[in-house]
Amino acid sequence: MLTIDGTAGGGQLLRTALSLAAITDTPFRIENIRGGRPNPGLKPQHLTAVELVETLCDADVAGAEPDAEALTFRPGGARRSSLTAAIGTAGSLTLLFDTVLPIMATYAEPARLTATGGTNVQWAPTVEYQQFVKLPLLAEFGVEAAIDLATTGFYPAGGGEATLTTTPSSLSPITLETRGALDSVGIYSKAAASLADREVADRQASQAETELNAASVPAEIRRVEYVPTRSKGSSLLLCAEYAHSVVGFDALGAPGRPSEAVAADAVRRFRAFHATTAAVDVFMADQLMTFLALAGGRVRLPAVTAHVRTNLDVITAFGSDMGLDRQPDGMPVLTASPLPELQ
Repeated sequence: MLTIDGTAGGGQLLRTALSLAAITDTPFRIENIRGGRPNPGLKPQHLTAVELVETLCDADVAGAEPDAEALTFRPGGARRSSLTAAIGTAGSLTLLFDTVLPIMATYAEPARLTATGGTNVQWAPTVEYQQFVKLPLLAEFGVEAAIDLATTGFYPAGGGEATLTTTPSSLSPITLETRGALDSVGIYSKAAASLADREVADRQASQAETELNAASVPAEIRRVEYVPTRSKGSSLLLCAEYAHSVVGFDALGAPGRPSEAVAADAVRRFRAFHATTAAVDVFMADQLMTFLALAGGRVRLPAVTAHVRTNLDVITAFGSDMGLDRQPDGMPVLTASPLPELQ
């Protein structure tokens, strides 16, 4: 059985291990779960991911309890293709999608997961990021998937609902060494219906468009909406479409934070990325790694983050030859061949 040290990692390390265990039929034991965090052990959002993959592949699991610092996971032979998951409050449902998407992408039949929880919350990709950045990028390499958003869930009440669907996919090597020229930056802005009278979503979008145009960046407002939600909130996504890649930068509103500040934050991070030669944004870097292990390829990153390093450790523990190279300009490139058992 594979043993993984979870001291240096967080929930991402566990989610990657669950994905690869189900795909490769490899049992694992993870110890010192989130051991380096102030509140170590399994939290509700992590338990939901474990329970979901347990159901998906009929796994035998020991230690799946609140605050547990060790877990044993043995995949079973079944593969369920229709699932539901309820996180509760504003736990991120997009992180659940991150966990099961690589698994479902290997299926020989259509699959779907309907989840409830937070759709636009801190420390997780927004559902729009997944819809307009991640899935279109993965589609270029054979992943056939879509997300249907039924209800938006902001912090703290959550209450969002979305469905991830996949159809049989044929993965090809992920080659993202150059992004090419910038075509345009699409602006997607939304806010709770209760904020319509203050024009929060409109102001976010207009400010972003103004700042981008002032920087000679081609930008267009593609969607502004006010949606029914249990909690007040707002969200902005800048979707930058290059000739060979798609990158995204989202920002969330918060009490006391002006809409203009939300826009300025997203624009600042886009401009910092655009000044580099990276092919993917800093958040996509670690999200692509499981797919890179499955299909092989080369991806130029903007930085080697803690998530990339811990993900790299767990992926190589599962037998991948994934590694990091430094280019002459100093930019890191992730390289990998497909996992041996998948070739």
